[in-house]
Amino acid sequence: MPGRDVEAELPLTLDELLRGGKRRITLNGGRSLDVDIPLGVREGTVLRLAGQGEPGAGGGQPGDLFLRVRPVPDARYRVAGDDIEIDLPLWPWQALLGSEVRIETPEGPVNLKVPAGTQSGRRLRLRGRGLPRKGGARGDFYAVPTIVIPENPSAAEQEAYEGLKRHASAPADRPARG
Repeated sequence: MPGRDVEAELPLTLDELLRGGKRRITLNGGRSLDVDIPLGVREGTVLRLAGQGEPGAGGGQPGDLFLRVRPVPDARYRVAGDDIEIDLPLWPWQALLGSEVRIETPEGPVNLKVPAGTQSGRRLRLRGRGLPRKGGARGDFYAVPTIVIPENPSAAEQEAYEGLKRHASAPADRPARG
């Protein structure tokens, strides 16, 4: 009789999703296997390891092992399909006037141009820096800005904001429109 197939989860880090490679896993019963992680795997991808399930009875073929990929949440980045996202806190003047900021990506730091007039929630794209797709292309990396105001503004900053309030075209007694 053939052996039963076995199903299990394979938790993968963002680095493993980006680079693929080999991973040693330990199964119930203490047996260890090396698993090839191909580029392009995503959440829910099932990897089949033929003959690695339960042994067959009476000389039957062993079953297969099916590993379902489950990405491990990353502290800094979010995975959205083929894309990777990060929160990007900006000072008001960086968003209003535009700037260039140095950000961390999973593959190292890069300089990102923040266009003048950037709003919170706008996605700033770095093309081709996301997860690899089958066939060699890659998703994108997105920095998602949030505007952060100084908690303890200096006297000069406070004065500048008061001047902005006095000269702003928007009414001071109404919330901003997004």
